[in-house]
Amino acid sequence: MGTGTIRVEVELPKTFSLTTKIKEKELHTFIRETLAVELYREGKVSLGIAAEIAGARNKWEMVLILNKRGVAIDYTAGDAEKDLETLKEVLRKG
Repeated sequence: MGTGTIRVEVELPKTFSLTTKIKEKELHTFIRETLAVELYREGKVSLGIAAEIAGARNKWEMVLILNKRGVAIDYTAGDAEKDLETLKEVLRKG
């Protein structure tokens, strides 16, 4: 675990995998994505923070996760402008 992270242990009933049809090896990803999606849906975190929580590589991957789960994206023209400026900065430095 790197700095800036926390580790949480969750106990689930043994029947969880059977009822949800989620394999035990996929639980880590499922729990992270579910937490990120719900926090985003409730407006408690931004798209970028949701992506970090979910373990997504970037905001666009998080958009795909949200879309897969039927969550509307709250992404404004202002957000797009900020992302474009960030991209320009990164490209200038590279």
